[in-house]
Amino acid sequence: MEKNERLQQIDKVIGNGPFKDSWASLCTHNTPKWLRDGKFGIFIHWGLYSVPAFGSEWYPRHVYRKDSPEYRYHVNKYGPLDKFGYKDFIPLFKAEQFEPKKWVELFKKSGAKYVAPVGEHHDGFQMYKSGLSPWNAADMGPQRDILGELKKEIEDAGMVFGSSSHRAEHWWFFNCGRNMKESDVNDEKYVGIYGPAVGSSRDWLDLYDNPPDQEFLEDWLMRTCELIDNYEPQMIYFDWWVQNYAFKPYIKKAAAYYYIRSEGWKKEVAIGGKFDAFVYLSAVKEIERGQVSGISPDFWQCDTSVAKNSWCYTVDNEYKTSRELIEDLVDIVSKNGALLLNIGPKADGTIPAEDEKILRDIGKWLETNGEAIYYTTYWKTFGEGPTNVPEGHFTDTKREEYTTEDIRFTCRADTIYAIVMRWPDDGCVHIKSIGNDYRYLKTSIRSVEILGYQIAPLYEFRETLDITAKLEPVDAPVVIKIKID
Repeated sequence: MEKNERLQQIDKVIGNGPFKDSWASLCTHNTPKWLRDGKFGIFIHWGLYSVPAFGSEWYPRHVYRKDSPEYRYHVNKYGPLDKFGYKDFIPLFKAEQFEPKKWVELFKKSGAKYVAPVGEHHDGFQMYKSGLSPWNAADMGPQRDILGELKKEIEDAGMVFGSSSHRAEHWWFFNCGRNMKESDVNDEKYVGIYGPAVGSSRDWLDLYDNPPDQEFLEDWLMRTCELIDNYEPQMIYFDWWVQNYAFKPYIKKAAAYYYIRSEGWKKEVAIGGKFDAFVYLSAVKEIERGQVSGISPDFWQCDTSVAKNSWCYTVDNEYKTSRELIEDLVDIVSKNGALLLNIGPKADGTIPAEDEKILRDIGKWLETNGEAIYYTTYWKTFGEGPTNVPEGHFTDTKREEYTTEDIRFTCRADTIYAIVMRWPDDGCVHIKSIGNDYRYLKTSIRSVEILGYQIAPLYEFRETLDITAKLEPVDAPVVIKIKID
């Protein structure tokens, strides 16, 4: 299909559908029940950048900067960039041990309810079959439709399939290579992978800086709609640079097209967006590597990774602990949010042992305590205790350790879940938010139990709800289940 014909088709769908490309119309779309109930999903960063496995998923940009560790590493290991550029990783990306069924079995055991593999990252290499570019995993490298294979296994396992587009940043992503005489970025034969590679951004948070041209924006829209039509994802995550003002008409078109198409599939869908690229309530608010300090009135999602330093696999990944990530999940859910947790497979398609251990640990905790997470909502207060979680993007490594006084709450029907972040050695918990001052709870307590333990805890309803239970040392939050009348 010719470009103009495809663009006209997109406009026709929008013109005849129940959603229009206006914020007023898009704000009528509701957050899907599967997301509000599921709370926990898996993000997957896997692509050409997994081959060098050095630095981060920004390797393809930084390798074209002579002052970077990536450049020095690359030249030493692979040779000069006129002989071996980023494109030359494509034949090395073989995915020879990629078994999507095994991946999904692990995701299922982790307790995740939805999975969103990256469709296309900043590097312009699509992980799916595309009619718009030959630079994709189905036609090159592994010669497999990675996204399509994962979609089948995810949905067969009863999980929700989503994907992400980081295409917007491709406008400028390789622009450092333009200033390097020996760079293969300057070879017109490779414009399909390296893209426009233009501009020298002054401030990437400047809404008006280095705007893409119409050709790029139309291509972005067509790629987004191709992903929608061919793979029917129930979540599309857009990375941050769609906030650039030039994208505004196009993201509204993409959202309207997506919401309309999903009605034909009879599936609930969600868009995840950052930095107010989408206006309030037109999409799900995403916070990258960060959280909120209190209950958010609108449902939101934290997207973070098992590693502190990278979204993809690198040999030097600095891993978070399973406990830290379980605590993050608890805190996020108590504040009306969901956790999208990223892993980074190796280039050969195997999942690193560290990533797997973390997922299994989370799954084991959820197997016992999942009723305090799934299908719950926030309570009258998110929690109590001295530990304040800093609000905003990129704050996930800045909070202090939780204490025995830190408690988070969720609820469902006649049940309140008080989740104690660190169980005290003396076995005595004092819940200040549930006391006989009736500040938050103005009814009687029917029963108290601790999930995963056969011990019947002692409890007294006084100025605080005092609960006593001597437990074996635990390295994860403990859930107190409180039934009320």
